[in-house]
Amino acid sequence: MAKLTQEEILSYLEEATILELNDLVSAIEEKFGVVAAAAVAAPAAAEEAAGPSEVTVTLTDVGGTKVAVIKAVREITGLGLVDAKKLVDGVPAAIKENVSPEEAESIKEKLVAAGATVEIK
Repeated sequence: MAKLTQEEILSYLEEATILELNDLVSAIEEKFGVVAAAAVAAPAAAEEAAGPSEVTVTLTDVGGTKVAVIKAVREITGLGLVDAKKLVDGVPAAIKENVSPEEAESIKEKLVAAGATVEIK
């Protein structure tokens, strides 16, 4: 019997249906006397994999549409025109700190739409 390569096994697994994979797992359990169980990650590892709960949105480049970026910064931060302009002129500048990753993505979309470059950390 020819030995299968790892690539051949992985190729089969990619193309197999759920029923075929279920039959394969059952056959392996029976043949080798083992039980397949899902891996359980430690809570700290799961939180780490999920990413940070709070991030900072930093404006890194204004691009060619400075007025549009200032308007977007005003909308996002609630700052007045002068303060928003100072913030934009001070690139790189933190637009919002300690926000959820979801809110950060929303802020990023608005700024990118205005022509700016944004970094989330």
